[in-house]
Amino acid sequence: MACMQKKLSVLMFPWLGHGHISPFVELAKKLDQRNFIIYLCSTPVNLKSIEKKVGFEDTSIKLIELHLPNLPDPPPYYHTTNGLPSHLMPTLKKAFDMSKYTFFDILVKYKPDLLVYDFLQPWAPEAAFKLDIPAIQFITSSTTQTAVLFHAYKKPDVEFPYSQIYYRDYETANVAELRKSVDDHKRDRSNLIIDCIEKSSKVVLIKGFNEIDEKYIKYLSTLCEKKIVPVGPLVQEPTNNAEDENLETIKWLEKKKKASTVFVSFGTEYFLSKEDFEAIAEGLLHSNVNFIWVVRFPLGEKMCLEDKLQQLRFYERVGDRGMVVEGWVPQTKILGHPNIGGFVSHCGWNSVIESMKFGVPIIAMPMHIDQPINARLVEEVGAGIEVLRSHDLKLHAKQVACVIRRVLNDEYLKEKVSGLSYQIQMKRDEEIDQVEKELRKLWIQKKICCGSGTRMQGIIQVRKSNQRMVN
Repeated sequence: MACMQKKLSVLMFPWLGHGHISPFVELAKKLDQRNFIIYLCSTPVNLKSIEKKVGFEDTSIKLIELHLPNLPDPPPYYHTTNGLPSHLMPTLKKAFDMSKYTFFDILVKYKPDLLVYDFLQPWAPEAAFKLDIPAIQFITSSTTQTAVLFHAYKKPDVEFPYSQIYYRDYETANVAELRKSVDDHKRDRSNLIIDCIEKSSKVVLIKGFNEIDEKYIKYLSTLCEKKIVPVGPLVQEPTNNAEDENLETIKWLEKKKKASTVFVSFGTEYFLSKEDFEAIAEGLLHSNVNFIWVVRFPLGEKMCLEDKLQQLRFYERVGDRGMVVEGWVPQTKILGHPNIGGFVSHCGWNSVIESMKFGVPIIAMPMHIDQPINARLVEEVGAGIEVLRSHDLKLHAKQVACVIRRVLNDEYLKEKVSGLSYQIQMKRDEEIDQVEKELRKLWIQKKICCGSGTRMQGIIQVRKSNQRMVN
């Protein structure tokens, strides 16, 4: 019983993207409330950003800086995927991998009881196991997409068992990328997502909940032969600070009618092509509904939003019906506002879950990676409708406008999403209770299996190995 009451320390180590850090932060807050000591490790630029936007004043979470090696590119202010130009992504990943010895030193210094890590750093659990620290992966993308990946890996010649989840005819690039990724992993273990799951202890945490994920959770568990434990929605609660209330977007939204406005945002890491930008702009104009459109450009790229919109005579055509904002807005606060009636989204998993929590139907416009599969799940559970592209992959303004109007006027859809929102609100933290139980169980099993002194022996051996590599 004494073991169960120990205040366990957990080092949490997300990938460098905001879409990954955010759920790690929310999980950290939940565990902090349950007598865990939490260390959250990331680059200084990421930690500075989340300190401002998330707020740790009511927690005892400790922020641990991970300094990437000094390469010519990217500079420290680019040690994040937020706003990162796409051509710098491979270099960022290389620098991240080169930080593994620094990360090992962090493990030695803080001696956590457990490591919770992300999807692109298989060297993190390897380091933890050398120190007899149980390592658990936390998957922040959808169970459905992860099940699709593992199915392709384990059963490449068998059709995915759930017909609602598929790739559309024009998504051949996604299928080719999936197959190549799986084939590469079978040859040289180069798929980091699969590798990270296989290196996890007996348990894998995943962002989701049984009401929408249950059959995919069970199937993924069978495929990877590990216990898949959903952590719940993990959505940051909207803040009630004066700064948000004084934002022009909130003031503007307050003047609109209930459920009359769509929120348009494609995340922090995807940047619209010229063709998609123009199709969405024209679609919003043709829809005749109110909208807040958040536009982002890669850091360092000289783009003038006003010039792009002026070429379309956008403002003179839209009048006071629409607002376009460049940069950051309080997304959860906007989605939680009663005057929002739809969310035009790329279907990144965080955005999907946030929309469900606040009962906002989704106008799905998936772009890449896991988003097409997430969009199929959105339609399967009745949370939204997808905007289809033509076979040449183009978005068309009339189709964009049609789906926006349809979603805002579909009472059955509103009822379905409202039901999902109610289920999420009623669940509270039942998944976190199970997470706590599994983490404590892993720690106890480690204590039983490992004799005293094993960890220090591992530290000495790995330090010697690291020193040989340096020399």
